Amino acid sequence: MTDWPVYVINMAAHTGRMSSCKLTLDRLGIAFQRFDAVNGRDMSEPEIARVYDALANRRRARYPLVAGEIGCYLSHLELWRELAASDHKGAIILEDDFIARPELPLVLASLSSDRSGWDMVKLYSRRPKQRMLSTQPLCVGFQLARPYQIPNTTLGYAIRRDAALRLLDNVGRFARPIDEDLKRFWEHGLDIRLVLPPPLGLAPAANSGDAIQAARRRGGGISQGWRNLRYRLDYLARLHFHRNMGR
Repeated sequence: MTDWPVYVINMAAHTGRMSSCKLTLDRLGIAFQRFDAVNGRDMSEPEIARVYDALANRRRARYPLVAGEIGCYLSHLELWRELAASDHKGAIILEDDFIARPELPLVLASLSSDRSGWDMVKLYSRRPKQRMLSTQPLCVGFQLARPYQIPNTTLGYAIRRDAALRLLDNVGRFARPIDEDLKRFWEHGLDIRLVLPPPLGLAPAANSGDAIQAARRRGGGISQGWRNLRYRLDYLARLHFHRNMGR
C-alpha cells in the first residue's frame, strides 16, 4: 500500500460522484482524503482576474477558459501547495470521475517506492497506444512509459513533492487549462511518465468535459477555428523540436 496521501478532488454538489469514488477506493483498501474543489462559477470577476490572464490566453491558448477550467486549475494548485508544505515525498491526486482497475493499489505502492527519475506519472490516457520514447517495468503487469506526447488529462496522477514545488514556482497567473500547461514539458522542465496499461479509466457518466465543450461552442465561429489551428500547429512544432533535441 502506498504511504503517499491520496486525494480526491470533488465539488460539494457532486455527491453521487463522491459516493462512487468512496465505494471504489474502500473496496480496494485505499485510504484517501476528499478535497473540496474550487468552484470557478462562484468566483467574482476580480477574483478570476487575479489568477487568470485573459490577455495571455488570447495569444497562447486554444480557447478562452471557462469557469470550470479555472476552478479545476486552482484545485490542483491548492493540492500542490498542500504537498509542498508537508513532509510527504509525494502524493496521488485523483479527480472524481474515474474508474479503477483492481491492480490500482499495487500500482500506487510501486510508484511511491520507485526510485527512477520521474517527476509526475499519469494514471490515465485517452490514447494509451500512442508513441512511447521508452518503457521500463513498474510492477507485475504494468510498465512505466515515457510518452512522446504527454496525455492531455489530470484524471489521476502521482506527483513528487519536489515537482510540486517546481510547478508552484513556475505558475503565476495562468492562461491555459492545467492539462495543456502540463503537456508543455519544455516550459516547466518536468519528466512526466505514464503507467501502461493505465490503471484508471474515465467513468461512463462523467460529463464535465461535455459541459466545458458546450460552454465553448457558445463562443465559436470562424475566428475560433483559425485560433485552434494556430495553437495546434504551434504546439506540434514545439513538441517535435524539443523531442528531436533529446528532451
